[in-house]
Amino acid sequence: MDVLHCATCAQACCSEPGTKPYAGNCPTAVERELMQQVESIYLHDEETRRLALAAARTEAAGYCRQTRLEEVMAFATRIEATRLGIAHCVGLSREASLLQDILQAHGFEAHALCCKVGSLPKEKVGLTDDEKVHPGHYEALCSPVAQAKLFNQLGTHLNILVGLCVGHDSLFFRYSEAPVTVLVAKDRVTGHNPVAALYTSHSYYRKLKDRQNE
Repeated sequence: MDVLHCATCAQACCSEPGTKPYAGNCPTAVERELMQQVESIYLHDEETRRLALAAARTEAAGYCRQTRLEEVMAFATRIEATRLGIAHCVGLSREASLLQDILQAHGFEAHALCCKVGSLPKEKVGLTDDEKVHPGHYEALCSPVAQAKLFNQLGTHLNILVGLCVGHDSLFFRYSEAPVTVLVAKDRVTGHNPVAALYTSHSYYRKLKDRQNE
């Protein structure tokens, strides 16, 4: 398969179909059968249609006016999600508590679970002592699977991620039965602002583009 380059496409014709010719390997033009299947999902899968419509309405109503937190609450309201789950890193407990207070103030039933709930020793999944953050010490494996399963048991309507580690968020997405949105993406180095590494990749973080650092 050819490498896809939407990020560097100068045409952006998929935003306004018919106004410009598609690039040679544009998936919108090349994968027409797949795109028809996708359209059918939006039109005939009621849950997908419901979420897509609520997302579009949330975008239009809050575009450049509402914070992401406000948009999360607006989206939850539009999909009639009254019972919300907050899956948070134990290191962001304060932020999760603030979020829980705000959600409750807006009438939501909000539940918060930290990443260490139901944790296991890291050795149980095969991590060796020298691979730990602090070798020679006990380290608990975060359990996003337990977070997701507990929220499934509670019957949450929408789950919100607050700073789960890379990979732990992937596991949570995999096991959550309710839709998931992200409020905070963890990045300890940039103060949980991961896009900062992209913005400074030509200056302070130019090492990111050096393959020798991989």
